[in-house]
Amino acid sequence: MWRSNPKQYLLDRQARYKADLTADILPFWLEYGLDKVNGGVYTCVDRGGKLMDSTKSVWFQGRCAFIYSLAYNNIAPRQEYLDMARSCLDFIEAHCFDPADGRMYFEVTADGTPLRKRRYVFSECFAAIAMSEYSIATGDKNYATKALQLFKRIRSFISTPGVLEPKYLPSQPARGHSITMILINTAACIRRAIADPVLDQQIDESLHDLRTYFMHPEFEAVLEMVAPDGSLIDTINGRVINPGHCIETSWFILEEAKHRGWEDKLVKMGLQILDWSWKWGWDEEYGGIINFRDCKHFPAQDYSQDMKFWWPQTEAVIANLYAYNATGNPHYLEMYGMADDWAYEFLPDPAYGEWFGYLHRDGSVAQPAKGNLFKGPFHIPRMMIKSSMLIDEILQKM
Repeated sequence: MWRSNPKQYLLDRQARYKADLTADILPFWLEYGLDKVNGGVYTCVDRGGKLMDSTKSVWFQGRCAFIYSLAYNNIAPRQEYLDMARSCLDFIEAHCFDPADGRMYFEVTADGTPLRKRRYVFSECFAAIAMSEYSIATGDKNYATKALQLFKRIRSFISTPGVLEPKYLPSQPARGHSITMILINTAACIRRAIADPVLDQQIDESLHDLRTYFMHPEFEAVLEMVAPDGSLIDTINGRVINPGHCIETSWFILEEAKHRGWEDKLVKMGLQILDWSWKWGWDEEYGGIINFRDCKHFPAQDYSQDMKFWWPQTEAVIANLYAYNATGNPHYLEMYGMADDWAYEFLPDPAYGEWFGYLHRDGSVAQPAKGNLFKGPFHIPRMMIKSSMLIDEILQKM
């Protein structure tokens, strides 16, 4: 249909996103995730929403607060969305920071008793974007200030030797793609609420590092881990390509390109990463984005290497819409449709609502739970919100 009437095609998709978001995804987590006793959100729920584990994912307290604030700001200004966001933010501030060093936990109990810390700063990143988006929703600048202060602490944690435990011993120093790319989005989200030179500085630094160290034209790939000088670490772990992760990176870059008036250099960089990653990730036999590849075409080590997780599919939807918005090239509209069609064919649960997260390569369900410490209200609703917003922008050009 997109070939004969792309405008109507996009309008239909947009209507579906808004309906599914407001009638299914967000209500599911309001009903089954919100902890009405302690505050915050549970994410370890089974197919029907029954709580399987009261352990709380700290990064999902931030992710959830961000999503409900984003939906309030861009889809429907419903009070229950703000209430959910505020519950998660209050829980974060009351329970999720270690007073000894200012870092955040990764897991806590239902009442906020600390269980686990990790060497990453993703909990901090998601808390910061939650604070900034909630600030936009409420007009409370205190939350924007808190987000900026937390972001500056994140940069300090990363740059101060000894604060974060390295992934490998000094015998194998390395750079990681994950933190490099997430800081682009973190800074960009905070920048919508409050201005500070450190935000643009971080984005510039991350873009430089992606271009200089992680993009490898000889493999036509972005690698997840490289040596400090950007060279290949020729091991199984060093050769990993995570197509969904790289596709997510591509739209972070395209979003920044748009912020800069569609800066040509950034548009080309984002499209290059998207094109490379789509070739590595799209499964020509079964459709969908596959989990892991090896840049030298050796078998990937991860046991889930040929599975189809929920989040790479949603990132492919956003990235290709961004690419179409940037270029008007129908090739990206076609890729968007492929990703969106596959996601909607296999991921939604018609019986209990919400979406499955873990599929086998052929799209059959590997396990039916709707959440755990890693899956919850983030990638799916973000896709629906961002895609709806992008479609508005695209339609204005038609």
